[in-house]
Amino acid sequence: MKSSEDSVVGAMSIGALAARFGLASHVLRHWESMGLLHPGRDAGGRRRYGADDLTRVAIILISKEAGLSLDTIRSLSATVDRATRHEILRPEAEALRSRIAAARASLELIEGGLNCEHEDVTQCPNYRRLIAERVGPRVPAQGRG
Repeated sequence: MKSSEDSVVGAMSIGALAARFGLASHVLRHWESMGLLHPGRDAGGRRRYGADDLTRVAIILISKEAGLSLDTIRSLSATVDRATRHEILRPEAEALRSRIAAARASLELIEGGLNCEHEDVTQCPNYRRLIAERVGPRVPAQGRG
């Protein structure tokens, strides 16, 4: 049977909060150890999570889905300064742009293979163009005699 404290509005146990987001309790403990969460405690010393903690967990999850590390999320949460926020996020945006470009190139290769009418994909003009772009200009052999 659950403790009556679990039914208090705005006070969730670690298990209830973890279940709400589909997380394991140890994840919330880890985030707390990193300074990302700051739950209150009840008289027995058990963690109690309120509405602000729900918001905080949602922010952490959204940030992780965006590719941010926990260290970056912690740095962002520690600042209210716009310039500092930009300093933190600028390299993250550039890294994401690079990953998007790589994913687009991968998709182009895969779709080229799907759309190629040649039996041997290495004979496909699109495939050959991609290989030529990767190889770059040919350097003439020197010293052959």
